Amino acid sequence: MTRQQLIDQIFLKKSFLCIGLDTDIHLIPPFLLAFEDPVLEFNKRIIDATHDLCVAYKPNSAFYECRGVKGWNSLVETYKYLPEYCFRIIDAKRGDIGNTSGMYAKAFFNERSSGMNFDAITVAPYMGTDSIKPFLAFEDKWVIVLALTSNSGSQDFQFFGNDDSYLFETVIQKANTWATDEHLMYVVGATWADAFLDIRKIAPNHFLLVPGLGVQGGHLNDICKYGLTKDCGLLVNASRSILYASKEEDFAEKAREEAFRIQQEMAIQLQKCNEKF
Repeated sequence: MTRQQLIDQIFLKKSFLCIGLDTDIHLIPPFLLAFEDPVLEFNKRIIDATHDLCVAYKPNSAFYECRGVKGWNSLVETYKYLPEYCFRIIDAKRGDIGNTSGMYAKAFFNERSSGMNFDAITVAPYMGTDSIKPFLAFEDKWVIVLALTSNSGSQDFQFFGNDDSYLFETVIQKANTWATDEHLMYVVGATWADAFLDIRKIAPNHFLLVPGLGVQGGHLNDICKYGLTKDCGLLVNASRSILYASKEEDFAEKAREEAFRIQQEMAIQLQKCNEKF
């Protein structure tokens, strides 16, 4: 999916919602355990109920890899079920030396090799340029670099520096030299709403993938205050609040209700965006 195609989807659906498919087999409604692949069945029903309300889906590979071959098969089949008009992110947070990163890229970007061909992948930039370039070598793919994350431990390293420059800002400035905003995004946690103003100074046009909405304490108004651009520039992720809105047989309907609530708030923010820009 190109940048313009993503923007078109956002303004068509009046939504910049990304739904994280962090599907935990221990948290899904018990009646699904009777299915041959409970996780896949859960995901399919969530997707069916929400695909018109969101612009992106983001399976987290850890929730599938932990189940071995069965989990990997669930991930592959989930990928195949995702609509092509939705932006498909694999949240894998890979980052290693170049030849290893090349194999990770092949795992998620080469359908003939692995059965999957996601639009984007999250990566950890700690090992530097040569660990990221193998992902960028795939044509028409996106790399989403971890910059300022929503977890409490982010303060251990990401704020290293001083008031003039923090490590997460250095990461963004350096990554800006690796690719354009047509292929590069950044992860910025919703819990750091005040930081969006400074981040927009060094990444004014890049899309930001924003986790931490809802359960982790992030608020949409705070994110949009400084994060929105004329092209929207945001993909705001919600996972647990949507996935586990109900543990009963109505879970898909309840998931849709929660996704619709968020989408309606986003529609208001996009209207403000139109008026501002």
